[in-house]
Amino acid sequence: MTIEPLIVQGDSWPALARDARLHFVSGKGGTGKTTVAAALAVALAAEGKKVLLVEVEGRQGIAQIFDVPPLPPTDHPVAAAEGGGGVWALAIDIEYALLEYLDMFYNLGFAGKAIKKVGAIDFVTTVAPGLRDVVITGKIKERVIATDKKGQLLYDVIVVDSPPTGRIGNFLDVTSAMRDLAKSGPIRNQSEGVVRLLHSPQTVVHLCTLLEAMPIQETIESVDELTAKDLNIGAVFVNRVSSAYLPYDALDAIAEGNLDAAALRASLAQAGLPVSDDDLTGLVAETTDYAIRMQSQQVAQADLDAVDAPQITLPEIDEHIDLGAVYLLAAAMREAGV
Repeated sequence: MTIEPLIVQGDSWPALARDARLHFVSGKGGTGKTTVAAALAVALAAEGKKVLLVEVEGRQGIAQIFDVPPLPPTDHPVAAAEGGGGVWALAIDIEYALLEYLDMFYNLGFAGKAIKKVGAIDFVTTVAPGLRDVVITGKIKERVIATDKKGQLLYDVIVVDSPPTGRIGNFLDVTSAMRDLAKSGPIRNQSEGVVRLLHSPQTVVHLCTLLEAMPIQETIESVDELTAKDLNIGAVFVNRVSSAYLPYDALDAIAEGNLDAAALRASLAQAGLPVSDDDLTGLVAETTDYAIRMQSQQVAQADLDAVDAPQITLPEIDEHIDLGAVYLLAAAMREAGV
């Protein structure tokens, strides 16, 4: 019997994503979207690109992954790459971004500080929660088009660690609602510019999932929602996929408890690994549990295959998620065509 590899590499990176400058990474909570976003930034930087990795939820997850102090609300270098590329990071702070917004469009720099002092920022973003997302997406757009003194774009690519799938649709579409609310002036103009960028070929949305029922279901629903909103779907990153250690054609039998313990003991002894009765019982139980997990992954994979989006499979990493793990995932992405 042959063992088929579960992780299949190849050119799975869609052409739309290859040409895009703005990449949003979303996923159900717990699927590893922050780690995947960081790995994507590293993979793109390996091409010699200057990449900005943006965090929008205030958790400082990027700082933890890159083992740096909490990120300021301005761009900060976190990783270098060959060919002049590298990764910079930005943790968007809503107060800082809103004061920038007021100063930029209403020339309220001094007044903005007074507004902050009386707590009006919290009031505004609570009464009009959509404004928070407008400010955040507006800040992202500002970094997309930012240039240096020579007029050259500061960054080749922007990667955003986005809100989870339950919120990503409204997050990316809220500018449309705000544009309709503001009939004229800077807010409307800003919203229209953001809407054009988010719905243009420059922007793609990637989804991170696990081979489990609930993350797969949210992924399917998110693809439908984002497609209905005329947003571009990039790739689906299937994270933490276990390697195949058992023959596929024997999985069902093993999962049902039909594992020949005597044959297993003989094989181990032949390899110079004699085991006690208790150890053998434990090995049989672990093997059966593993086969059941693999069966579940196969069922989830069949559901995911119905999604009209290319998939990039990422391996399960036993080590603590740190920068080394991010580079391993980035290498897997590169093998898949990123």
